Amino acid sequence: MIEVEGLTKRYGRHTAVDSVSFHVRKGEILGFLGPNGAGKTTTMRILACYLPPTEGRARVAGFDVFEAPLEVKKRLGYLPETPPLYPDMEVTTFLDFVAKVKGVPGRERKARIEDAIAKCRLGEVRFKRIGYLSKGYRQRVGLAQAILHNPDVLILDEPTSGLDPKQIIETRDLIRGLGGDHTVILSTHILPEVEMTCGRVVIISKGKVVAEDTPGNLTRRLQGAGALRLEVLGNGAAVAEVLRGVPGVLAIHPRPAGEGLAAFDVEAAAGQDVRALLARAVVQGGFGLLGLSQVGMSLEEIFLHLTTTDAALETGAASDTKEVSA
Repeated sequence: MIEVEGLTKRYGRHTAVDSVSFHVRKGEILGFLGPNGAGKTTTMRILACYLPPTEGRARVAGFDVFEAPLEVKKRLGYLPETPPLYPDMEVTTFLDFVAKVKGVPGRERKARIEDAIAKCRLGEVRFKRIGYLSKGYRQRVGLAQAILHNPDVLILDEPTSGLDPKQIIETRDLIRGLGGDHTVILSTHILPEVEMTCGRVVIISKGKVVAEDTPGNLTRRLQGAGALRLEVLGNGAAVAEVLRGVPGVLAIHPRPAGEGLAAFDVEAAAGQDVRALLARAVVQGGFGLLGLSQVGMSLEEIFLHLTTTDAALETGAASDTKEVSA
């Protein structure tokens, strides 16, 4: 449904997006992540036909964003980080105006507006002027205009920005419900939201894709050195001394524990399973082994690992370009 191949966008000598390639299948919800200035918004603006690419190609619903932008826009719903709203209009009037602009047939217009209002929980404010609404409600009006014409593809840039926790949960459920019938690209800084909503993740840093996979596969691929969590009945300092002597253990990190208990995260060399050695060392040291389990990386840890590693590779490199936020 979305095909991006070698997409590049330059501003003078600064490259905001650098040979980005990825595909999104029909009905899939893709999380598009990256630090500020990574190129996320620039990429989404190109897909939404707001910006032309410098190089490469992108197709949405079978149409090239450069050669057939009007066909792309007919099949696309776009929510930028700052929703495009008219503050002097009432919510219903605005949605009716947007429906006309997007070519929704007159016989379907009322039903589409009512459906968008219901899905985005706008019933209480439907007759209020948009300029008088809270930021959270304005964000929901922006989401309503994006789904109004029932597009094949939705591009959502920070859709839960400004929402309270209850509204975030409702919006997350709405986005999850849109998957299957719609193809969704979701950009957000709330990483648990991505884990709960998206089937696959693309992480971009410095304008380049640094990872693309499901959150679960990324965790397994990037586990690297084994990570284990250990809970022991005994003195923390004494237990730590024993653990440091286990072959294959690279580092131990104390964790909070109750009185008389000790807890550690243990890093082991890649490819070495030290669980049996750890258990034997604890028991032979006269301590009580209460728990030993493998620890997975959270999406936040994966994100930080990939983006900081990518940045570190470029530290010290000569650069005469000015940082441009994407």
